[in-house]
Amino acid sequence: MGRECPDGESALAGRVRDFVVREVEPWEDVLDAGGDRARERREELRELAVREGLWALPLPEGLGGGGVGLARYAPVAEAEGRSDHGPSALGSAALLDVRTLDAHATPALRERYLEGLVSGRLRACFAMTEPGARGSDPAAVATTATPDPRGFRIRGAKWFVTGAGEADLVVVVARTGPPGPRGRDGLTVLAVPADAPGVRVVRELPVWGVGGQYELAFDDVQVDADHVLGEVGGGLRVAGSRVGLGRTLRSLRWVGQAERAFELMLDRARDTGRGTPALGEYQLVRGAVFEAHLALTSARSLARAAVAAVEDPASDPGRTAVATAKVAAARALSTVADAAAQVYGAEGLGPDTPLPRLQRVARQARVLDGPDELHVSEVARRLLRG
Repeated sequence: MGRECPDGESALAGRVRDFVVREVEPWEDVLDAGGDRARERREELRELAVREGLWALPLPEGLGGGGVGLARYAPVAEAEGRSDHGPSALGSAALLDVRTLDAHATPALRERYLEGLVSGRLRACFAMTEPGARGSDPAAVATTATPDPRGFRIRGAKWFVTGAGEADLVVVVARTGPPGPRGRDGLTVLAVPADAPGVRVVRELPVWGVGGQYELAFDDVQVDADHVLGEVGGGLRVAGSRVGLGRTLRSLRWVGQAERAFELMLDRARDTGRGTPALGEYQLVRGAVFEAHLALTSARSLARAAVAAVEDPASDPGRTAVATAKVAAARALSTVADAAAQVYGAEGLGPDTPLPRLQRVARQARVLDGPDELHVSEVARRLLRG
């Protein structure tokens, strides 16, 4: 399939893209289905990525990662993001958890988990959203962590926790008190071993038929005081340190999926094997190609601006760039995947192309990491306040 390289794509990103196309995309149905075969394939992918020097590229070099900085990693993240399974296949899915523990964990926790997370031997998940709550509003967190002589006892429930079914560690946001002065928000982040007594997987939550999301219950789970990440009552600062980067990474990966849909759209529009003229000769199809190109290139530019904002928070204290990129990337993926399916016709709705999968992700993107409406409102509020 012919392809023009996106502006700024590095040789490293090209290698990652080739890996994802060759080793991940053909196995997406298996990986979506989960189970033993999916676990076996993930392990095979890890071994292949290690052998090709592509494992854990953005993770700290001192812990066994590639040490690739965020600016250089941006085009790599797009290439990985062509598939929802790309980041885990290449070890970069652990980036947020590793950075959180690296920055906020006690030495004992760092020693117990960090190298295992980087190597892929261990897995972690992040639990913040709760059943019945409106989105991910921190004020709605009802899970409690009550002090006891050893540390804390956690009671509550979380859901839509990605990868919880196979996690070794659960990073939990819990309420330890009401909001208070001096930036203390009443929330605390705790590192909870997944096999601790009282941690229970309630159910898997398929999203349009695809698994990987879970509901968890914490039934009087006891954790020692040294499992607190950061400070007691300062959980938003800890969680916030990963939210901006997390949204930026998602934006980059959604741009990668939009690029994949755009390639498919161009191939179909150029095809003359089923009759002439090619669909691309029709004005309406050309209009769709242009709109898809506009959405894709705009989102890519905004996502790169978000990378710069995350690297230098002082340049954008409110993270307007991150929120803008999140909305732009979600909309771009939706626009391009929808247009590609329209150009394909019925074939774009069936199992012979990845377009249904890309459309599913596009719909999720408008909700994940805060609904688009939240970001639109907050960005506009900041702009109006100057």
